[in-house]
This record gives sequence, structure tokens and C-alpha cells, in this order.
Amino acid sequence: MNKLFLLLSLIMGVVVLISNYLVQFPIKYYGLEEILTYGAFSYPIAFLITDLANRSYGKLIARKIVYVGFIIGVGFTLLFSTNFADLISVRIAVGSGTAFLVAQLIDVQIFDKLRIKKWFVAPLTSSFVGSAVDTFLFFSISFYATGIPWITLSLGDLAVKIFVALVMLIPFRLLLGTLKPA
Repeated sequence: MNKLFLLLSLIMGVVVLISNYLVQFPIKYYGLEEILTYGAFSYPIAFLITDLANRSYGKLIARKIVYVGFIIGVGFTLLFSTNFADLISVRIAVGSGTAFLVAQLIDVQIFDKLRIKKWFVAPLTSSFVGSAVDTFLFFSISFYATGIPWITLSLGDLAVKIFVALVMLIPFRLLLGTLKPA
């Protein structure tokens, strides 16, 4: 269990780091640069990790993974991708940490309350609500009053997160039986 706990926590931290880096780059194809960044595609994996841990080990272990993932992700972000001379870069680190922690803890609570429903209800509902909270908090903290079109970017980001949450049901279902308490 300890190895798996550390692995899931490390993966969580890496997902946060990658997402924080990728959110700085709008998708410049098909006119999407005003509504979508590359970070929208990697971040929903964090909800998959939390939901698998919650289903297999319960909400207390899932919360611990969120806390350790938060420390790793924010630590990595501050060390490797934050330019302290650039206010937006600092705001991205603060926005990411705040949004991640609040959204993931909400995800854990909602998932726990819905865990007795059909297998897909808890991960889909908790990921949807968590993604909405995360998106609003992250984009408003990181980009409000910067001239960056954060509202349209957040709406595009949320649409992709919802789509990816649907796709993440496939690995969730496939991995559901593989993670069991030791």
C-alpha cells in the first residue's frame, strides 16, 4: 500500500506540474487560441487518480494522496516552471495550488457520498463538479485583470475537462479491480 500510495501521489504531482506548464500555451489551431490551452487535456487525470484511490481505499487515503500530490505539484511548479519575475507565472502557481486543493477535496467528498450508486455515477459527478470548481478558481486567480481572455479560456478548458472526464471512465472501469487494499 505504501508503494502504491507514493506512486499515486507522485503521479498526481507530475500531472499538476505538467498541467501548470501546459496551461501557458493556447492551442493555436482552428481559432482555438482564445478558448483553449493544452493544460485542459492533462489535468483531468488528477481526478482519475483521486477517484480510483477513493473507490479502492476510501476517502481518507484519497485525501492524503491529494495533500501529498498538492505538495509535490506545487513544489515542482515553484521550482521548475515559476518565473518569479513574471507576475502571471506566480499567479498560475498560486491559482493552481488553490484550485487543485479545493477541487480535489470536493471531488473526494462527492465521490464518497455517491460511491454506492452505479459504478460510473460517483466518478462522473465528482469529476464534473470538481472540474467546474477547479476551472473557475484557477482561471480567475491566475488571469483576472491581466488582459488574457480568461473567461473564454475557462469555458473552453471546462468543455475539454468534461469530455476527458467522460473518456476517463474507460480507464477508471478497467483499473477498478486492480487497486485493492493490501
